[in-house]
Amino acid sequence: MRVLGVDPGLGRTGVALVTGGPGALRLDHVTCLETLPGEDDGTRLLALSRELAGLARRLRPEVAAVERLYFSTNRRTAMRVAQARGVILCTLAGAGVPVAEYTPNEVKESIAGYGAAGKRQVIRMCATLLAVERIEGPDDAADACALAICHHHRGGLRRAAAGGLPRMAPALAAAVAAARAGVRAR
Repeated sequence: MRVLGVDPGLGRTGVALVTGGPGALRLDHVTCLETLPGEDDGTRLLALSRELAGLARRLRPEVAAVERLYFSTNRRTAMRVAQARGVILCTLAGAGVPVAEYTPNEVKESIAGYGAAGKRQVIRMCATLLAVERIEGPDDAADACALAICHHHRGGLRRAAAGGLPRMAPALAAAVAAARAGVRAR
């Protein structure tokens, strides 16, 4: 699966393409899309949309994992992130890329096994899961990797729950089938 992780922001948006599947993930592309702070917000949002649309065309992801907005104490920052996120969702929809959304706690739990894990712990786990020494760029790039990895982990569970048993390991497929049979029998 080709998952595009996107960590929204007006100044910097982290973007990472992670391919493969759980246990065999590969980081194919990672970058930060940056807008110029001296420009008006409309110009910055347009630049973000154009850069992301170009990446979506070039990288051809099957799905995108975007961070779900959480409320910050800084309203100005929250509004700007919300605007960037809206542009990102619209751009991905225009490119025909379906979007899955995850909260920061869901991402941390999926990567580090603990929803309140620290940023450094999540970054180290991302590098380990992607079999790279380190993730280049600012934290936004690592956050985008974490989102993509999260979807690989959680998306696989969603597919399995929806009947995607052939893709699961045989023991897991048998356990899911038994659980379903038990539920149906009740």
